[in-house]
Amino acid sequence: MKMLKSKLLEIEIKKKEEEMKKIQGEQSDIGWGNQIRSYVFQPYALVKDHRTNTEIGNVKAVMDGSIDDFINSYLRWIKNN
Repeated sequence: MKMLKSKLLEIEIKKKEEEMKKIQGEQSDIGWGNQIRSYVFQPYALVKDHRTNTEIGNVKAVMDGSIDDFINSYLRWIKNN
């Protein structure tokens, strides 16, 4: 009976791990060239999201937390992909 319980527990743990992998999605290594967004302060001001190609010229507003445009464009990008 103990062996049966341990096998069932093992199966449940594997199912939960697979669900978590699906929820998390694809993970990539963090390294040079894998950035999501670029922030350029000089000689011109620009913030660009490389996934969705969204560009905003007001870097200060983005740095202060105004990222609604990026969130909306990301949600549209997910819906289309």
